[in-house]
Parts: sequence; C-alpha cells; structure tokens
Amino acid sequence: MIQLDVTIMGQAYKLACREGEEGTLQQAVAYLDGKMCAIRDAGRIKGTDRIAVMAALGIAAELLETKSSDGPFSGMAVAEVKQQIDAMHRVLDAALAPQEKLF
Repeated sequence: MIQLDVTIMGQAYKLACREGEEGTLQQAVAYLDGKMCAIRDAGRIKGTDRIAVMAALGIAAELLETKSSDGPFSGMAVAEVKQQIDAMHRVLDAALAPQEKLF
C-alpha cells in the first residue's frame, strides 16, 4: 500500500491506495474537492460534514444516472466504461497525431 497526502477543501488527509492506483485516487480527490468547494462557495450550506453529505449525494446521483437503464452506460461496469473511454482516447490521439506535425 502507498500513502498519499491530499487536501480536500483545505483539510489535509493521509490516504492509502494500492501501488499503481495513485493517479485514480488523486483524480477522485480533485473531483470531490471541486464538488465540495462549489457547494461551500455557493454559501447556502454551512459545516464541513453537511457539505460532504451534499457532495456525496450529488456524486451518487451522477453514478446512478450513468447506470440507469436508458443511460449511455446502461449495463456496463465502471471498468468497462473506463475501457471505452481509453479506447476513445486512443482513436483521438491517432487522429490528431498528424495534425501535430503541421505546427
């Protein structure tokens, strides 16, 4: 296990993850921090615990929306969605590579 020092809404945390998953954890931290800071900055909700609950509810709603039977990722596991996104990145990189030589 690897330990990372992260900051969420100005508060320092030490989190553990498996080797090789640091990037994913850092992305998750950045996403959560963004959600929580947006809720805090809106000024309607006070208290870190309430902000965390509202952020968790928002993220859970996003996840459930992607899993809905008529959603774009219906019936797909998160790993499958990640594979699809990675495949799209490869296609885009291949399509854009010749363009980079123009500049």
